[in-house]
Amino acid sequence: MSDVPQILAALAEPTRLRAMQIVWHGGEHCVCDLMRTLDVTQSRMSRHMGVLKVAGLVTDRRDAQWVRYRRNPDIPSAVVRIVDAALAALEKPRRRAA
Repeated sequence: MSDVPQILAALAEPTRLRAMQIVWHGGEHCVCDLMRTLDVTQSRMSRHMGVLKVAGLVTDRRDAQWVRYRRNPDIPSAVVRIVDAALAALEKPRRRAA
């Protein structure tokens, strides 16, 4: 779970980072909601969430035909700080190069 390069690689892909932004602050989200919000196909969204799960950032729960994802409650505090920093950078407006 503390494989920092794997965590950074998981967060480096824009769709996964945006998905983390959605699940990070609580609640469960099914793939159908994530794919609609992020405008991604179901298979692609499932693959992205699989990468986040392997990195230990999210957990999943099957609910009939749906898979619901949420923030992993057992993330070490050092990893929480990494994700918080990545999400904070995502939310800041980008500066133009001079």
